[in-house]
Parts: sequence; structure tokens; C-alpha cells
Amino acid sequence: MGAMTSSSDVQPLPIRDESIRLGQALKLASLVEDGAMARDVVQDGMVSVNGEVETRRGRQLHDGDVVEFNGEEIVVEAGQS
Repeated sequence: MGAMTSSSDVQPLPIRDESIRLGQALKLASLVEDGAMARDVVQDGMVSVNGEVETRRGRQLHDGDVVEFNGEEIVVEAGQS
């Protein structure tokens, strides 16, 4: 762990609105199976946003925010349809 991935490994996560909650983003990106799993991994400090550990499942993510969990990274692309 701790190895940085190259930007080509970051998966885009298009969202319709200007923001999305962290727990919803994890589900939408299929990084977790359901809301309960999202809550658990976030509360356990296993998810980072923009390189910092985030323990709030309701954290609002905006365009350009990068979420990392379990070796996978996603970048929020807000305002996409």
C-alpha cells in the first residue's frame, strides 16, 4: 500500500449534479456493494479524498475531487449528463 497510481488509472465518475455524497459516490462507482459497506469502510478510515483520509460518509464531493479506496481511484466529474 501507499504506492501512488498513475493518472491513467483514475476512473472518471460522471454525476449529473454539482456534488455527491462520499457514500453515494462509492456505490455509484461500484467500489462498495451497498450503503452499509460504504459506511463501514469510511468510518474505518479506509477511504481518502484528495489524498486525505475521510471518515464522514456524508462528505460532499465536487468536480475534480479524487476518491481512493482499496487501490482504486475515481475522480468526480460534476455536471455530466
